[in-house]
Amino acid sequence: MTTLSTSSAGGRPYKEMSMSPKEYQAFAKQREPSRSIFKNCIKAFVVGGLICVLGEFIQQLYIHLAGMEPKAASNPTVATLIFLSVILTSLGVYDKIAQWAGAGTAVPVTGFANSMCSAALEHRAEGLVLGVGANMFKLAGSVIVYGTVAAFFVGIGHLIFGTGGAH
Repeated sequence: MTTLSTSSAGGRPYKEMSMSPKEYQAFAKQREPSRSIFKNCIKAFVVGGLICVLGEFIQQLYIHLAGMEPKAASNPTVATLIFLSVILTSLGVYDKIAQWAGAGTAVPVTGFANSMCSAALEHRAEGLVLGVGANMFKLAGSVIVYGTVAAFFVGIGHLIFGTGGAH
């Protein structure tokens, strides 16, 4: 049995209600705000697309203003996107955008930077080493591990099948 405390609109003391898990789930579902899946998909698509357009714009700036080759401009473009994501996360802006746009902000580079920065900010009171250093990789650690393992197997596949191309 789950015990649930409720209050009347007049601010009177709470009264306890006992309900089964099924009853509680029905109770919670009635009070859950409805979400439009189509609307959420559109918001995610637009915001994710805008992040990618921003990345392309930054890359074009590096190409045309700094005179870089397109392949060479990709590294500073990624670094700039990471930097912007960390700044926006630190200011609390990225989280507000993510709350509105949902999965659209999970674009790999900016979403990864946001997850690491958020964890670091959350634990900064515990100190630089045991707080920030130890906790910033909790969420992002699995991405790093799986990304490294996947890259290893892709590299082995290129070696075995000779699909790596000539350098």
